[in-house]
Amino acid sequence: MISSHKKKKIALIGYRLSGGGSDKVMANLSVFFEKHGFDVDIIIVLDEVNFPYSGKLVNLGLLKNKSNGLYNKVKRLKVLRAYLNQNQFDFIIDFRFRTKILQELILARFIYNTKTIFTVHSFLIDHYMPKKPWLTRLMYNHCYTNVAITDEMKMLIESTHKLQNVITIHNPVNLEEIKEKQDEKIELEFDFIIAIGQYENEIKQFDKLILSYSRSNLPQKQIHLIIIGNGDETKLKKAILENNVSQFVHLLGYQNNPFKYVQKAKFLVLCSKNEGFPNVILEALACETPVVSFDCDFGPRDMITSFENGILVENQNWDKLTEAMNLFTVNESLYQHCKKNALKSIESFLLEKIGQQWLNLLEEHS
Repeated sequence: MISSHKKKKIALIGYRLSGGGSDKVMANLSVFFEKHGFDVDIIIVLDEVNFPYSGKLVNLGLLKNKSNGLYNKVKRLKVLRAYLNQNQFDFIIDFRFRTKILQELILARFIYNTKTIFTVHSFLIDHYMPKKPWLTRLMYNHCYTNVAITDEMKMLIESTHKLQNVITIHNPVNLEEIKEKQDEKIELEFDFIIAIGQYENEIKQFDKLILSYSRSNLPQKQIHLIIIGNGDETKLKKAILENNVSQFVHLLGYQNNPFKYVQKAKFLVLCSKNEGFPNVILEALACETPVVSFDCDFGPRDMITSFENGILVENQNWDKLTEAMNLFTVNESLYQHCKKNALKSIESFLLEKIGQQWLNLLEEHS
């Protein structure tokens, strides 16, 4: 741990404390950093708070008006700059996706006024860095470091943008929180598998999952599919009707405590086009629930060893995904083997272990 008579101050900056994987990582790390003697401020852009966190919350979302025009944006940037100047943080860690180039250039070069760490949480690195390498280097080559969440992502950033200061730190899983919440009662009286994620875009592919599920042997075995998350349900409801699985597929919306469902699911399915480092896999394994997942870029292959704690399926091969779901329902010894190994398979991703890597990073030049 960083040793000093004076507490180190750290600002964690994200979009919200709800919904997304990077937001969950920020919330988990706030708990870890405060436990290890930091003064933690969490600064969020949207007024959405559902995840448990530690430290002081600075909610810039409360200053956002309906029009969200230029004047309102400039006002919030000024408030942020004044707050950072007033508090003199030792470190800033930015967890946001960053697509507005001019705004991000101003933040990176003129507003962030101390050692700054930028994180990248998706295979789609253009959501975090400009497409032009010279511009990315202008914005991010001078900072304390850039953190990628898989080695493949680190290599992609380095080969695309020639940045010299990229390291890998995986996402952590907060086992304490999961153990506290997973045994809550649920009202479902049937066996089920589960899929979790926001479906406001095409990445999670839950409509195709519904088709894959309908072609599996799960409906015949009275094993239902529940989907947890936010988004436009139109396409999913259409897929449910077209595939005649209305009585078996349930859209439960966003849940503050998904763990109580995950823990009781037979297994979790991840069928995304791409990922960053899907926390939901770690959280399922922490609940001792095996996982069936596409081998998409990036993340699943770092967490799943096929036939040990789940089944890794050839990327975007929907027939193979259906086969894997069937396999877990007919091969009980394989299923129990994966279930038994699930929790111990995530030891290296526990919050204390990943948090220690963050501490080592912060100590490097302190």
